[in-house]
Amino acid sequence: MHTLEPADMMRIARAALLLLLEISGPMLITSLIIGVVVGLVQALTQIQEMTLTFVPKLLGIGLVLLLCLPMIGGALAHFMDELSAHIIGQ
Repeated sequence: MHTLEPADMMRIARAALLLLLEISGPMLITSLIIGVVVGLVQALTQIQEMTLTFVPKLLGIGLVLLLCLPMIGGALAHFMDELSAHIIGQ
């Protein structure tokens, strides 16, 4: 039985963190853009409603999530393929 080397663990952890960024990145960028636009509109119109940012962000993130589901599924499947190949190779 082969033990997992520290370098292998670091490579797997790095790949998992990059996967996390790849999956969450589009939703975070969407939230940032919508937040800036709504903040500008609030500053220009002087409407200071706290719930005004919540609904557009929710709708925008939901739409981006639906559009990115195939990419997310593919990325997770690819990561699991690599991980299972590494486990089987042990």
